[in-house]
Amino acid sequence: MQYYQRIRDLREDSDLTQEALCRKLYMHKTTYTNYEQGKHTVPLDFAVTLADFYNVSLDYVAGRTNFKHGTGNIRLSKEQLDIAEKFDSLSERNKGRLEQFLEQLIEKQENESHIKKEAKSS
Repeated sequence: MQYYQRIRDLREDSDLTQEALCRKLYMHKTTYTNYEQGKHTVPLDFAVTLADFYNVSLDYVAGRTNFKHGTGNIRLSKEQLDIAEKFDSLSERNKGRLEQFLEQLIEKQENESHIKKEAKSS
């Protein structure tokens, strides 16, 4: 993900217009719009300001991770690390297939859980 898409997503997820964000950050809308559209590179000091404003990591703002608070505090078990290594060895196509399969498994699990809850309440 490009950083300019990430800063737009952060703004929209916070239900802010560009105008409202610029008022809060005391900046010109044109400057911010150019950052969000990828026309200008976001300066490091402003990226830090955005990370602080949204309470996310700088890596998240930069699009380097999908973990909002970085990966420094994440502790993985040996099994999880093994799975991550296997995932990294896959082709991009197979990574996509695996992600789709995982989504299907999660949906199935949620449906089964919902059915069990309904059965208990009956």
